[in-house]
Amino acid sequence: MVEAVTIQRPQRWDTPFCEDMGAVDVERILALDPFREMDRDRFPDSMSLAGIISNDMRVVDCQDGDIVMREGDYGNSAFLVLKGQVRVILQPGLPESVLGRAPSQKKGLLQALAQLWRNPSFPEVRGAYSAEANEAMSSRAGTDQQARVFLQDVPAVLDEHQTATLTSGDMFGEIAALGRTQRTASVISDGPSELLEIRWQGLRDIRRRVDDFREHVDRLYRERSLASHLRATPMFQNLDEAAIARIADETLFETYGDFDWHTQYQRERGESFNLRLAGEPVIVAEGDYPDGLLLVRAGFARVSQSVNNGHRTIRYIGRGAVFGMAEIVHNWSDGAVKTGPGGGDDNALGDDPTKTLQATLRALGYVDILRVPTAVIEELVLPTLSGEALDQYGQLDERQDSAEAAGADETGANRLIDPGMLEFLVEHRYINGTATMLMDLDRCVRCDDCVVACARAHDGNPRFNRHGRRHDHYMVANACMHCMDPVCMIGCPTGAIHRSSAGGQVVINDTTCIGCATCANSCPYDNIRMVEIRDNSGAFIRDTVTNAPIVKASKCDLCLDQPGGPACQRACPHDALKRVDMQDLADLEKWLNR
Repeated sequence: MVEAVTIQRPQRWDTPFCEDMGAVDVERILALDPFREMDRDRFPDSMSLAGIISNDMRVVDCQDGDIVMREGDYGNSAFLVLKGQVRVILQPGLPESVLGRAPSQKKGLLQALAQLWRNPSFPEVRGAYSAEANEAMSSRAGTDQQARVFLQDVPAVLDEHQTATLTSGDMFGEIAALGRTQRTASVISDGPSELLEIRWQGLRDIRRRVDDFREHVDRLYRERSLASHLRATPMFQNLDEAAIARIADETLFETYGDFDWHTQYQRERGESFNLRLAGEPVIVAEGDYPDGLLLVRAGFARVSQSVNNGHRTIRYIGRGAVFGMAEIVHNWSDGAVKTGPGGGDDNALGDDPTKTLQATLRALGYVDILRVPTAVIEELVLPTLSGEALDQYGQLDERQDSAEAAGADETGANRLIDPGMLEFLVEHRYINGTATMLMDLDRCVRCDDCVVACARAHDGNPRFNRHGRRHDHYMVANACMHCMDPVCMIGCPTGAIHRSSAGGQVVINDTTCIGCATCANSCPYDNIRMVEIRDNSGAFIRDTVTNAPIVKASKCDLCLDQPGGPACQRACPHDALKRVDMQDLADLEKWLNR
């Protein structure tokens, strides 16, 4: 019998953000704004403010031209300028060649073929856990921290691009860090600078306990993301800076639902449809006067129409979508008298030429909404649109019972998705996935080639289960969907589960995973497994204190290192399996109706 290996179970701060944050550094940070004004009694002994600074922060010294963060990378930390200044490169930003972004590492052909016979004989084998290995890893991390991509000719870059200057006391990067989204701009050091980098777990813990800090971060979150969001919206792209600034001044910020929406979803997913629907916050209701154009900045929303005594989902919308434009265009084009709420009978189907909203919009979990007043849209936006664009935006979704209406989008384009299938995807929040594993059970012959291919690509360990919820002859398998809003990342104490910079895939750093199961418990789809790990001889690796087996989180990584992409999809001989981006309704429709 093979003797078990024992190690001490990893803890929250076993792998601090920086090994060099000593007591002197911590006291220095505590004496600076905004930390010196924080009430330390609001932090528990197990999560003290000094502990957060020591373990979730690091001081970064930058030289002139160093790239601090790059547009397009997924954010896991925020920065506070301690000394010097940095420049934020505004749109259109720096070219990829200048940013020095390295290509993702893929296995070569021979390495991929070797997986067929070189996989370990035992499940979930890990390399040796030793002090020497940890020291080597720390040393490499320290070296990597000093290796930075930098710009050769900073003055030329500053001359060619619009920039914004941030100085001592300014914070940046918090939007992507808190929202689990991509960086919207690149930042370079303008001369020597000293920055405090705050890992998002520490940012979250301080924000949770210090009201002034939370309000400050929220204000930055709103101010800095608004202009970029407006410019990225097609109908605003022809506007000049003055018009964008005017719209930004008039825009209202609204938040519906809970940022940690997954906890309520898991608690209520066994309830009836009507009860769950009643619990979804109503943003605007069918029959309301369209007093503003709604832009979804983050999260998801359900669009539904009343049918008899209930509601039918007709589509769902996510980040970047707009709602209410058709009614606004219709009313403006027809010169309708806008009585507004309480100003008369706003019956969309009656004699009043004013069109009210044709559907109800509800928050699915958590959603950030930007509300641009109708008067501003009519004054600044509609006159700049072509007749063709106005016709496209002005197509209203009239009441229909056909399947064609079930997926009609804001422009009126139909998506031939069965209403029942659409309801199924929305109800179980599968719309969150960018790589949802959808299986056609009429074509699947249960050959398990998908599972075998997945196992061969992952050292003999399949990273998904070929079962899941079903609708008609379709099944959504228990495989990581690589969500647009990956709530599994919210509670991870070490940041082990994170976004890949290469393509945004949600992956797990096995070295820093402490086996706390927070990600597995947070995943609303049961797509993360906790596995007991072994050494190369097949012996379980155990905790030196409790003698219990050490566990690690395991899930699909979308074959990030495989040359051909997801092995499961490539292996299916009957086109019964597809990894679907649920925001690409055209692709989903094409596959469902092939």
